[in-house]
Amino acid sequence: MRIDHIAIWTNNLEREKDFFLKYFNCSVNEKYVNSVKQFASYFITFSDGTRIELMERGDIGLNKKKESQGYSHIAINVETRGKVDSLTSELAKDGVTIESGPRVTGDGYYESVILDPENNRIEIMCKY
Repeated sequence: MRIDHIAIWTNNLEREKDFFLKYFNCSVNEKYVNSVKQFASYFITFSDGTRIELMERGDIGLNKKKESQGYSHIAINVETRGKVDSLTSELAKDGVTIESGPRVTGDGYYESVILDPENNRIEIMCKY
């Protein structure tokens, strides 16, 4: 067994899709729209087949100012410390919030933590 995908509600589907495509070398399917349910989504696919479903529906609200129970973050393995550093720098230059800069963690990773356009935490990491 394996996880097929993780789904994230968003208030701005196009902005969130563009963020993943720009920084994480993903591909995207055609936009799915269900006008009856006022629902739209994209599947963002990484090179190894891992997928994130970005979803938008007008009656779903987002309030992610602080950590809470449930979804905490996604981690994207970029394979090298150099790539963690360069991608974190690129994101910072583009005005993306860097929650914690590149560092070695106690559990053997080198990572930075950024916030996507809707304040979802993303770890950019590699095994130390």
